[in-house]
Amino acid sequence: MTKEYKTPPATEQDQINLPDHVAGSAALDHLMDQARDYARAATAENTNRAYAADWAQFTHWCKRKGTDPLPPSPELIGLYLTDMAGGRPALRVSTIERRLSGLAWNYAQRGFSLDRSDRHIATVLAGIRRKHARPPTQKAAITPDDIVAMVSALPFDLPGLRDRAILLIGYAGGLRRSEIVALDRNRDDTDDSRGWIEIMDQGALVTINAKTGWREVEIGRGSSPQTCPVHALEEWLKFSKISFGPIFVRCSRDGKRALESRLSDKHVARLIKHTVLKSGIRADLPEKERLALFSGHSLRAGLATSAEVDERHIQKQLGHSSAEMTRRYQRNKDRFRINLTKAAGL
Repeated sequence: MTKEYKTPPATEQDQINLPDHVAGSAALDHLMDQARDYARAATAENTNRAYAADWAQFTHWCKRKGTDPLPPSPELIGLYLTDMAGGRPALRVSTIERRLSGLAWNYAQRGFSLDRSDRHIATVLAGIRRKHARPPTQKAAITPDDIVAMVSALPFDLPGLRDRAILLIGYAGGLRRSEIVALDRNRDDTDDSRGWIEIMDQGALVTINAKTGWREVEIGRGSSPQTCPVHALEEWLKFSKISFGPIFVRCSRDGKRALESRLSDKHVARLIKHTVLKSGIRADLPEKERLALFSGHSLRAGLATSAEVDERHIQKQLGHSSAEMTRRYQRNKDRFRINLTKAAGL
């Protein structure tokens, strides 16, 4: 008789339980709650949302095909990959690979193991890469002139001071948008913090828990108060009266008070697109193309491209584990500044 499997609801995907032979107690229940909190914190919130969406899409696909997602079947996964690659619209290879990672993670949370090296998965995926892979599309880098124009387009009310600090701190620090909004004023101010900022005479020191672990980012003071990221941050903190908790928060509807709730990283993405349009950057393009050209990554790419310093300093600032990753963020650099052909005597 075939065993029936029920798909657990998404809210139970990170659930951890006591063994059946262990009797519960108040102390153990408290530890279980803490263990579940740690399990939820094992991956970033955005990653958790993406993995939940991956599982929901896969289970919906299984339902339409008249099959069950559990237990994992390499043959079924291979068909799912094929459908994503050949469907209308066909998904990008990077999206297919991301969804496969999401399925593997979801199966692990349910006590199953998905063998991605199985030939039904590995050979199909290799064929998809070979046939459909394209060079990665990159978002445009924000140049120094661009960032000056963007911050100049902002008003000098409270939300404007906040958004000016977000753009300049994000640009000078080479921070991801999720890292920007996750900063607190002090260490251990809030449970959902991923770092804090110390303001010093020479600049600001950002200590942040990023994708690759803890790192320190030094943001020096600029040559002009209008574009200095540390000055912009000081102005925001002064007028918002923030001395504790999240640094970048929502403002009241009248724009006169800083609220307690932390901004979403989506605010940074919307802010970049809004100021790109308002400042007239790439006005030669239609609005839709201009919006698609810039994103949160444009801040990091802008720093990597514009900073005329040794590449190792940029790599450290961005928190990259390799120089090759840093070079992916550099747009329109002089790729032939070091000519190995001439260096070899040709």
